[in-house]
Amino acid sequence: MMASRLAISPISRLLTTKPKHPLPPRHIHNRLLTTTAPTNAAANRWKPIDDATLQSLKVNQARLLADLHHTCQWGTGKPWGLKPTQTGMSRLALSDADKRARDWFVGTTGALGCKVSVDAMGNIFAVRPGRNSDEPPTCAGSHLDTQPMGGRYDGILGVVAGVEMLRVLEENQIETAFPVGVVNWTNEEGARFPVSMVSSGVWAGEIPLERAHSLREVGRGTATMKSELERIGYLGSMAASHKAMPLGAHFELHIEQGPVLEAEKKRIGVVQGVQAYRRFTVEVVGRGAHTGTTPFSARADAKLAAARMISASHDIATKHAGLASTGILTLAPGSVNTIPSSVKFSLDIRAPQDSTVDAMEAEMKREFARIASKDVTNALELAVNWQTDSVSPAVHFHKDCIAAVQDTAASVLGSMSLSREMVSAAGHDSLYTSRRCPTSMIFVPSRNGVSHHPEEYTSPEDCAVGAEVLL
Repeated sequence: MMASRLAISPISRLLTTKPKHPLPPRHIHNRLLTTTAPTNAAANRWKPIDDATLQSLKVNQARLLADLHHTCQWGTGKPWGLKPTQTGMSRLALSDADKRARDWFVGTTGALGCKVSVDAMGNIFAVRPGRNSDEPPTCAGSHLDTQPMGGRYDGILGVVAGVEMLRVLEENQIETAFPVGVVNWTNEEGARFPVSMVSSGVWAGEIPLERAHSLREVGRGTATMKSELERIGYLGSMAASHKAMPLGAHFELHIEQGPVLEAEKKRIGVVQGVQAYRRFTVEVVGRGAHTGTTPFSARADAKLAAARMISASHDIATKHAGLASTGILTLAPGSVNTIPSSVKFSLDIRAPQDSTVDAMEAEMKREFARIASKDVTNALELAVNWQTDSVSPAVHFHKDCIAAVQDTAASVLGSMSLSREMVSAAGHDSLYTSRRCPTSMIFVPSRNGVSHHPEEYTSPEDCAVGAEVLL
């Protein structure tokens, strides 16, 4: 962690307005932002921004939502209402729709004076220079890709709120002490290429570039991440590494994706960290046979065994107060009158503590082996093979970043009673950035706790409040 790079100072000392003429170099201790205005043109003295000016720096709610819905023209999904904005999203990573959204991001941030860089995983870094541009930028980061039947807010809000942050700084002629920027991370969802947060994982040095580039799209397609990055023109020349593109700090605005904030009537979640999770591909191998001529006593039905294993995973997770889910199920040979000879299914297990995930995995492996054994599910024994796809230990965010979000939320909302501390139940790119720079997250409410679904919704007011805290 680079704690020394993040100095939490009184908010009035964090910003400075751009002077109308060059000023001599000056050592600045604040890590985040400083504004200046010369009190005497001849002396070129600097002063902290006053509270009134600070309070005038507000996000434009209408513009924020206009940007969000404008970008959702690319990859528009299933409608859930009658209004044009009442649709879901289907913008899979590195698709043509994703390219259009990326092009918008690059063009918009470039026009706002940012230096835009693309790395070998297609991560896009839009950095607005500061007075000391030799230091790493403090960035807002999230993602523009969505689930196949996702919504308009997951990931997208965090990116467009970052763009709105840049707009406010630019239109108010704010100069920051150090660079600030926005990051669009590639394939956060893991929906098309089946490793979530894969590109921030490569940036953090946790996932090998070769493994990420060779990931094949889910289903029967043959495209890889590298081939699609090349196809849409986003295979950058810069190394995908925290060494090539270091960050001074990373803050991510995101919808909660759960029901807690709404149920408790809170406006902001101050995220302390991310719960542990692991993902597996489980293969059950039996024996194919004719459905009409093979009695139950002579079957090795891979599908039946897999169904019982999935049910058992739910029971075991419930026992340990954890979570387990299966989202992908692939059967072979896939004929209506043939007993499946093999089945592959995804298994996602989660819990707040690493030790709980350890216990769940061990018990599931024992139970799956029992289900596959002779005379339990079938008359014939089946084989069970486990492949570990990803392991993410429990994450604890940086205390100074958490404090910055907590203090800012209280200032924006006028009360600490409208925010609450939370642990993220879902993985985010901040999980990986936290391993290389100070990090925290800001949550805003999700209506009915719905996410990864077309009806995902966060009110314009809550979107703006979250963006205000980010700013």
